[in-house]
Amino acid sequence: MNGFSHLDDKGNAIMVDVSLKEPTVREAKASATINLDVNTFSRLIAGDIPKGDAFAVARIAGIMAAKKVDMLIPLCHSIPVSSVEIEFLPDNDRNTIEIISNVKCFGVTGVEMEALASVSVAALALYDMCKAINKGITISSIRLLKKTGGKSGVWTFNDITEA
Repeated sequence: MNGFSHLDDKGNAIMVDVSLKEPTVREAKASATINLDVNTFSRLIAGDIPKGDAFAVARIAGIMAAKKVDMLIPLCHSIPVSSVEIEFLPDNDRNTIEIISNVKCFGVTGVEMEALASVSVAALALYDMCKAINKGITISSIRLLKKTGGKSGVWTFNDITEA
């Protein structure tokens, strides 16, 4: 064993065998931040985006992304996603939108990548919906906030920031 779960003894990439693992309820929460100028932020909050309801489009894009991670990340397993919830938290002082995704499943491997993909694609969808107003929008701080379930139990972002 080489110490890397996704490599065989010869160093070849493999998909980890999870067939003997016991299924548990698994949950992951991730976030991303989209940074806008004052005008674009105000128009987004007011629902005055030329392409339509930007938040609805971003929410659907984020849900779809969580369901398709195995198609995007080469060694991820197909996971029966049970639920995806996405919320948008505007910060009027900073002209930012924090995107939070919470993904759940009952399975043998975690949904961290699903939650991270969800917020990433939701942020990209917001960018796409708003780029006609300003192409200088940035996306930042994509991170896992919390995960539960499985052998490793509960982990939160504070576990690393407090270490």
